[in-house]
Amino acid sequence: MEIVENIFVKNGLIFAFLCVGVIMLLSYWISNQLMRKRIPDVAIAIIIGLGLAFLGDKKGIADFPLFSGMALLGGSMLRDFSIVATAMGADLNKIKQAGWAGVIALFVGIFISFFVGGIFAYYMGYTDAENLTTIAAGACTYIVGPVTGSALGVSSDVIAISVAAGVVKTIVATIFTPLIAKKIQLDNPHAAIVFGGLIGSTSGVVAGLAATDTKLVPYGALTATFFTGLGCLLCPSVFYLSLKFML
Repeated sequence: MEIVENIFVKNGLIFAFLCVGVIMLLSYWISNQLMRKRIPDVAIAIIIGLGLAFLGDKKGIADFPLFSGMALLGGSMLRDFSIVATAMGADLNKIKQAGWAGVIALFVGIFISFFVGGIFAYYMGYTDAENLTTIAAGACTYIVGPVTGSALGVSSDVIAISVAAGVVKTIVATIFTPLIAKKIQLDNPHAAIVFGGLIGSTSGVVAGLAATDTKLVPYGALTATFFTGLGCLLCPSVFYLSLKFML
């Protein structure tokens, strides 16, 4: 056992990929067999990841030497690489056709998500600008929340709430996208670009569009990716300073 443990510790990143693969396989089985695809496997995997994060201290499960590779796999470098990679496969000409509609959708989507998240945070009892901003940012995406919380120096509990808010949004987007697609005419790349900008949750948009029409996935993922980047810029700066001024 000591030899096996040493091998896993020395090859932490490879073991981390193995662990994530097992989690995804388990999530896929739960989604298909127990949930009958009502909750996407991605959302279940996120929930499992959040649960594992509570097992450690500052670095979550990566505090244990056996799972030290999780710190690198879940770090900012690979996270940002994954976000950018989702934009691959989109047709540049069709993206240009979206024009200002996609840009406007981004700003409107971020503002609405932040506003709604801020209201929920306020009624949960959070009244200071830092905590309000972090939870509201989490309502944008579960990536924007932790980035904002780290920048503002809030506690890990508040960051966890922001991640949970993003996960809930992902689940809602995944479930309801195929149900309302026909009603909102979500059947072309232009609509997918605008939709991705309004919703913003990359995993939720991708899973929802995949259940609707797989050809629309790259376009929705593109603006959803920009949504995350723009949210990481606006939430800890413009939105935070605005809340600070109002409070």
